[in-house]
Amino acid sequence: MICNDIFNLVTYGIASGLITEDDRIYATNELLELFGLDEYEEPSPAPGEASLEQTLANLLDYAYEHGILKENGVVYRDLFDTKIMGLLTPRPHEVISHFRELYQSSPLKATDYFYKLSQDTDYIRRYRICKDVKWTADTPYGTLDITINLSKPEKDPKAIAAAKLAKQSGYPKCLLCMENVGYAGRINHPARQNHRVIPITINGSRWGFQYSPYVYYNEHCIVFNSEHVPMKIERATFAKLLDFVKQFPHYFVGSNADLPIVGGSILSHDHFQGGHYEFAMAKAPVESEFTVPGFEDVSAGIVAWPMSVIRLRCRDTERLIALADHILTAWRGYTDAEAFIFAETNGEPHNTITPIARKRGEEFELDLVLRNNITTEEHPLGVYHPHAELHHIKKENIGLIEVMGLAVLPARLKGEMELLADCLVTGKDIRSQEELAKHADWVEEFLPRYGAVTSENVMEILHREIGKVFMHVLEHAGVYKCTDEGRRAFGRFIDTL
Repeated sequence: MICNDIFNLVTYGIASGLITEDDRIYATNELLELFGLDEYEEPSPAPGEASLEQTLANLLDYAYEHGILKENGVVYRDLFDTKIMGLLTPRPHEVISHFRELYQSSPLKATDYFYKLSQDTDYIRRYRICKDVKWTADTPYGTLDITINLSKPEKDPKAIAAAKLAKQSGYPKCLLCMENVGYAGRINHPARQNHRVIPITINGSRWGFQYSPYVYYNEHCIVFNSEHVPMKIERATFAKLLDFVKQFPHYFVGSNADLPIVGGSILSHDHFQGGHYEFAMAKAPVESEFTVPGFEDVSAGIVAWPMSVIRLRCRDTERLIALADHILTAWRGYTDAEAFIFAETNGEPHNTITPIARKRGEEFELDLVLRNNITTEEHPLGVYHPHAELHHIKKENIGLIEVMGLAVLPARLKGEMELLADCLVTGKDIRSQEELAKHADWVEEFLPRYGAVTSENVMEILHREIGKVFMHVLEHAGVYKCTDEGRRAFGRFIDTL
């Protein structure tokens, strides 16, 4: 059977364009070496077509049964199947050369090729991504995207214990470093033999362009500094974002903020995230326009969005950069005690910006989301962070992706919502169940708004209500609320520009 699976894998590589028919014997021999085999007999007749997922599963089972794979948990299996796929993945120079060749005729063709390659190599595991639970939620602010992420595998207890005992390595320094390309991985760092990066230059500096293995939205890409330097929002950030969308006008790109709580999960390595997708925030209209003295040629306005967003638009990117820097500088030092906005407390800075860039026709657009990470005894995780009553659904930081209108919710919610649905249909007591008790207050609040809850409508109800919770999450994260008082306070800041 191992010959069948090797044949199927090599045939997959040829069909997907990773290798050619001329490479069949070479690729087969590399796989024989990996599995400690000296002989191979090509199946005749050829075996029926098998999915990549099933073929890899068969090969992993063989490896474990024959002592090649020492442990059979998902972490160990992922390390080994990445090594397998690395044997079929084109060398970096081949990928880079073909990308650049396609780019000459069309940036869209170049990214289409690279995105498909990143999936075909199994760096993006299609068969896991399709398991993510996704839906949309209509709100007064627009249609929000909701996803329960299931594509990032849960580590088994053995792997967790082994990771704690593993020697800490400084190579690669983090998951975003260039040195990940081709890296074999270890128990506490994923393998990346099937990973490729396109070197690009933005604003005169060397960066890398790759896709996220978890693709939260279409063509979810990561653009990262070739040097391991920390996140920093500054004038050059705006220049880099706009230079990227000049080069890839079909993509948006944005940066997480550079402070804890309001920043992303990796603050130690300067990076952006982008993609070929239009989020609800990008579709949201400007609710009120204003003009900044000295920048009359730049359109500016406040966006109708639960977070506090200033939208700038102009054909001239240098003018956009100059005004964005002016607003950033003003916001960094801005305090309005009446609105509970403090630039710093005890020497700790609180104000920063989450910027997003895109191209609209002949004009460039910058959305500047005002952020503040102050904490209090009442809100120890952040005043402008989801408050405690929402933590049963979303407790994690509100980063760039959530800011734009996509909720990335924890995997635990899938099982909890299934159990909760059963309780609502059968009338079981929610508070008596340890796993569900945290949802009880929420359920008691929304349930009276509905009539009969049945197996046919229960999940639709839960999805709708989770969407409302995420809307409130964004409202909590907004430094200026969408109220008359909040908009007056927002206006006071605008008046200082």
